[in-house]
Amino acid sequence: MAKIINFEEGHMTRFQLHDAIEAKYFVHDFDDRRLLQISTFGRSSRQDKGKLSQTIQLDEASGRQLYSILKHAFKIE
Repeated sequence: MAKIINFEEGHMTRFQLHDAIEAKYFVHDFDDRRLLQISTFGRSSRQDKGKLSQTIQLDEASGRQLYSILKHAFKIE
């Protein structure tokens, strides 16, 4: 589990499409801050189907940064 505090653009020399999975999001108020948590769950072919796989948390600052990245990447106005 990790709380993202900053995004930095990277560059890949090789890209691979990953398997589709399910994700859930949760909104929590914690220490007078609102946090968004995104949790992913294992692939259907995994031995422990539906087991929590990865979790990330965003606060308002990192959420705004991700929003800006998404708008740019997908040309959202």
